[in-house]
Amino acid sequence: MSTQVNHGRRRLLGAAAIIPFAAIAQERYPSKPIRMVIPFAVGGATDVLGRELAQAMGATLRQSFVAENMGGGAGVPALNTVARAAPDGYTILFCASGNITSQPLLSKNRVDILTEVTPVAMVDSAPHVLVVSAKTPIKSVAELIAYAKANPGALNFASAGVGGLAHLGTELFARTAGIEVTHIPYKGAGQVMTDLAAGRVQAIFGTMPSFTAMIGSRSIRALGITAPSNASPLKGLPLISETVPGFTYSSWNALFAPARTPAPVIDRLYEAAGQALRDPGLARHFDEQGVDLVLKNGDQLAEIVRKETAVWDRIIKDAGIQLN
Repeated sequence: MSTQVNHGRRRLLGAAAIIPFAAIAQERYPSKPIRMVIPFAVGGATDVLGRELAQAMGATLRQSFVAENMGGGAGVPALNTVARAAPDGYTILFCASGNITSQPLLSKNRVDILTEVTPVAMVDSAPHVLVVSAKTPIKSVAELIAYAKANPGALNFASAGVGGLAHLGTELFARTAGIEVTHIPYKGAGQVMTDLAAGRVQAIFGTMPSFTAMIGSRSIRALGITAPSNASPLKGLPLISETVPGFTYSSWNALFAPARTPAPVIDRLYEAAGQALRDPGLARHFDEQGVDLVLKNGDQLAEIVRKETAVWDRIIKDAGIQLN
């Protein structure tokens, strides 16, 4: 009898000892390099921003970050990799909004993304820019809408792929403006820009860095932006919502960790992200990419994800969008 009681006491003492040990482990976080998974190829806008952020966060946390690019599959492989990783803060995701709010909706096996990953921090936001080929006579959003109404379906909007944010933005714009347009999906951005300059497609939504050189060469024309922004490359462009009330959306980049990552670890990552955004050099680099630094915590980011997911879910269903 006494032997059983002693074993029980040892088990209780062992269980009690786990709690302070876990707390100590979290206090020491991070004690090894952190893996940052980026669901895009090297050199893209999200990749560049992610690496800049990782470097700045590493200085604050006094630990190195290892960026791992995992492009393809609409970001799903990268998302799954992070979702299945140990929830210890040593594998995190730096992604664009579409990877979280729209692409999962096109999966055959839909899941609530917020049960798979934990929001850590939104770090930036950027509106999309509506541009048209200089081969067209269109010089304003109002003229574009008038042309589309006079020629239903004749106006071609390109995108870099079915279900991407540019495609969904096009569908949202058409529905809000009450016009009919034709979506032309491509398998990448390169050919899109060639055909846009040549006038084979007439319009596209996208982020400013994709268009800056061609706007400068006057092969394309910027008509307006999808949301307010203080980013220097976008100053002077009108808001599309001034012509099409209620039409706004933005792209953003954010950090996510595996679900069930301990709150102290999430807080530590959030604090490091906030500190990084106060770095003048980082702010300058983000501004050069046409994005605004916008810090949101995990709760705020979760609410944004829910709201935007609902918007894109409705657009996907109304437009009957499906991946092949």
